[in-house]
Amino acid sequence: MKSASKTVVRSSANDRALVIMAKAPRPGAVKTRLVPSLSPEAVTAFYCCLLDDTLALARSLSNVEVAIMCPESDVNELAQLAGSEVSVLAQRGEGLAAGLTSVFAHFAQGRTIAFNSDSPHLPRSILEDAFKTLAAHDLVVGPTHDGGYYLVGARDSHSTLFAGDGMGTSSALERLLSRARALDLSVGFAAPFYDIDVSDDLTRLAAELHLAPARAPRTAAWLKELELASAQSRTSPRMGTGDP
Repeated sequence: MKSASKTVVRSSANDRALVIMAKAPRPGAVKTRLVPSLSPEAVTAFYCCLLDDTLALARSLSNVEVAIMCPESDVNELAQLAGSEVSVLAQRGEGLAAGLTSVFAHFAQGRTIAFNSDSPHLPRSILEDAFKTLAAHDLVVGPTHDGGYYLVGARDSHSTLFAGDGMGTSSALERLLSRARALDLSVGFAAPFYDIDVSDDLTRLAAELHLAPARAPRTAAWLKELELASAQSRTSPRMGTGDP
């Protein structure tokens, strides 16, 4: 298992790294904004499916080193889930900003892209295009519709790029672009996309995977089971409502 404190310098023949920002799947620790519509246990099971399919998406790209960046306390658990082909790295510091800073400090040279662990529905072409964009720009960013970003890539380490607050807010993207301008970094953009934060995102994902379950098979199967269970709950007779 690799340590995030060791800088990796890759050869020009294989200069691409794809890093998934993840947490160990524990109730109350992942996708907490879905809890009003799902139980903490259901959210945890759902996150496991998202992570598994996201790993499969990352591994489907050729000539790419795949890794997970996570809090130090989550390394062992995620290493068991990810398998031996994926490096699981402990970030320095707390929070997503510290995690992203750790990604680009670890992979100091070459083209490195970090993206969300809840993105199994992301078309592989977006990731390939993002790597191509990095050939001509210092940064590549994938905006979300809520003012954040689901993907960020760089060719070098910039220690202040993710400094300050605003991660996970509607101003996260603008704050990132402002810091990039201050550092005089050129920025290219990946196609806008969405991640899974609230129940409306879940509904959208279920509809998409209903039409194309192969995009994220484990997540699609879990959502289908959820739909069947919800339908059964709605049609089951309620106690005390029958005739006397």
